[in-house]
Amino acid sequence: MQSLPYIKAVQIMVQASSPHGFLASANEITNYKRVWARDGVICGLAALLDGDKNLIGTTKETLLTLAEHQHELGHIPSNVHFNEDGTTNISFGGLAGRVDTVSWFIVGVCNYAWFMKDQDFLEQLKPNIEKGLKLLQSWEFNNNHLVYVPRSGNWADEYITEGHTFYDQVLRLWALQCYNHLNNSKPLEEKIVAITNSLLGNYRAVGMDKPYHPRAYLQLEEHPYYMASVTPSGYQGMFDAFGNSLALLLKLGDKKQHDALISHCEELRKELKLQLLPAFWPPITPEDEDWRLLENNCKYEFRNFPFEFHNGGTWQMVNGFYGIAAYHHNAEISEEILANIESLNSEENYGFYENFNTETIAVNGVEKCTWSAAGQILVAQYLNGKKLLV
Repeated sequence: MQSLPYIKAVQIMVQASSPHGFLASANEITNYKRVWARDGVICGLAALLDGDKNLIGTTKETLLTLAEHQHELGHIPSNVHFNEDGTTNISFGGLAGRVDTVSWFIVGVCNYAWFMKDQDFLEQLKPNIEKGLKLLQSWEFNNNHLVYVPRSGNWADEYITEGHTFYDQVLRLWALQCYNHLNNSKPLEEKIVAITNSLLGNYRAVGMDKPYHPRAYLQLEEHPYYMASVTPSGYQGMFDAFGNSLALLLKLGDKKQHDALISHCEELRKELKLQLLPAFWPPITPEDEDWRLLENNCKYEFRNFPFEFHNGGTWQMVNGFYGIAAYHHNAEISEEILANIESLNSEENYGFYENFNTETIAVNGVEKCTWSAAGQILVAQYLNGKKLLV
């Protein structure tokens, strides 16, 4: 029998289902009444684990919407808005184009085809996948196995990370592994090995012989987690919960590295009031050198105050991925994560808010946020023994 928090999470996803795919929120907010690539795929992954036929149907429509509006050069839209007159507005990003949408799309298509045993669907969208992979290859710019991402070019769209951001590299690796699982080829296998080696060697101080940025690497100190990014100016060394959670999910590295990363995550989350991981840590404050970059990186209003949004805020969606990543290491951690996510999602009569202030524990962002519900469903279903294609 399903728990009340689980039932409420599924209800949010049902309410946010449209004929064209999942909307970002079940609330009547114009900017969120769109089919967003990232939000939609994450909801789709949760739907596939849940198994509800209607939600799985919405997953398929989400992927078809993204494929139908793919740019001729391979870009997957950040979001697609369907107007009442039947026309669409397509966005590929705001202040910068979105890089991670391509990888999320591929992860979504492959997981759908794998769960549903639908090879025809994979064949139908294979040209879209191939076009996206070619675009990601071009975004390496120097053919050195790392995609270059502009500031605001991924889910942390008002944060300061840029360059060869770890999150985008490991997400691309996930996409490649999924596609290779269903469409095995030697070039894909070789690319997976090349990216894996680059991630293992460049984002932690492990004594790599030929690092990407030799001068910066000499100054890099050892940490139990992967650096957020390596740029031409050096490393961005903040802890990125999403990127590191994906690394754990893909079992990047060896057991010693997994243990060290889990230990770091557990120490961090247990010292915080919400007992969950913040998006990035530590928060950037007005006294910090990076504050100017942060406060100017917003299109409309500034939201990244310390401990909020990407700047140290706590997201149930991000913790959903940490929860499923930690499952194979220690299921008790996943159980704690699920309970804490459920607690946040139930705030203000099951408001399913976007994120929380890590210091004051106040709600932040939009309510009835679908990927907040999806993060909860992911962990609940992993604890039921289900898993994603990785």
